[in-house]
Amino acid sequence: MELDQTLFMVARSRAFEFLARRSFTRGEGLAAGATNSRLRARSLCTPSRGIRVPIGKQQTLLDRVRPYTVLNQRSCISHVTAAQLHGLPLPWFDEDIRSIHLTNPAREAQPRRRGVVGHTTDLDRSEITYMEGVPVTSPARTFLDLATILTLDQLVAVADFLICEHDRPFEPPKVAFVPAATLRSYVEGKHHLRGLAKARAAVDLMRIGVDSPPETQLRLMLHRAGLPVFLTNYAIAGDPDVWPDLACEEYKTCSEYEGEIHKTTQKQLFDRTRDQRTAERGWIQVKVYKADMRRGDAYVVEMFKKALRRQGWNG
Repeated sequence: MELDQTLFMVARSRAFEFLARRSFTRGEGLAAGATNSRLRARSLCTPSRGIRVPIGKQQTLLDRVRPYTVLNQRSCISHVTAAQLHGLPLPWFDEDIRSIHLTNPAREAQPRRRGVVGHTTDLDRSEITYMEGVPVTSPARTFLDLATILTLDQLVAVADFLICEHDRPFEPPKVAFVPAATLRSYVEGKHHLRGLAKARAAVDLMRIGVDSPPETQLRLMLHRAGLPVFLTNYAIAGDPDVWPDLACEEYKTCSEYEGEIHKTTQKQLFDRTRDQRTAERGWIQVKVYKADMRRGDAYVVEMFKKALRRQGWNG
């Protein structure tokens, strides 16, 4: 009997040590064999009532938010926090976002906890996905919720990210998180929600084949300046085809946004070959850098106007 009791205590101790590698609830700690005094140890902090976080332990965002949905199993991770978990492009650095967004059903009280931004709404089962057992709003629902937080251009960048797909010979095929038709149908099927008008406007402006938020920003900038239409996911015919970020077929003018990835030696060699093929086919290329974008819309738009005029545009 004493041996059985000893083995039981050892098993519970090991269970707690395993649990204490990530955030957990007080109830989980007690169930794993921890005493009340152990749960008040200096090695643990309490970001919100009923939750313990091991100090100095590296953990994922999913591990950090899990206890909040354990304490209220009708809660769902949503808004900015769901966007972080889905990897959606946000206009802030993820590590700077510490608040956790939680959504409760409409009939319940809004979540009120330290470090929590609470929301209430009724979600359809199709609007909730599970990440290792943690309920998180689906990518489409998260897009809709972000419409209450982001600007229109920032929301278009999220839509572009969700629907991006392409099959280019020089890289693996990319499959959309949410097909464009599905996202459009989902948003059009909603009524009487905050941010819905902005979400619908973003869906109208989204385009398939955009690989980064700066590309979205550049495309919207040219669109609002009234320049000829620049297409995304366009192949300049040849052997092999050339795939610029943006392309104006009428005036054979294209653009490449040169982000950080273009600084690698391998990418620079690829870009040089791409640039040569583009020129050989009679196209003029406008390369845009982060420093150009910082100078403002007027400066960047003028770069494109000069290129278009060289190709016969009289605007």
